[in-house]
Amino acid sequence: MSTLFDDLKEGLQEAIDFEQGNGKAKTVTFMIEPVKKYSNEDIKRIRNKAGMTQSVFANYMGVSPKTVEAWELGRTHPTGPAYRLLDILAENKEDTLSFIRKC
Repeated sequence: MSTLFDDLKEGLQEAIDFEQGNGKAKTVTFMIEPVKKYSNEDIKRIRNKAGMTQSVFANYMGVSPKTVEAWELGRTHPTGPAYRLLDILAENKEDTLSFIRKC
């Protein structure tokens, strides 16, 4: 079994080899999807589907209950990070978040 030290040593050796022209660098490419915008009706539907009250939903989103109310009434709109959290809820992937624990 590999230890953290062994992993770091191997990675450093690969970097040295690449710098000296002996080997190829490993690359990983990520494509970031555009932020999806949700309407006030969508936000309320997502919250209800998740079985959350406005207060619980506000806690999940890191905003006040008044902010959630304003979103659902269409007076204001979420920002980019809040839209990403909405994506997670809409796709039922909230169990992948470190701050969500089932009780």
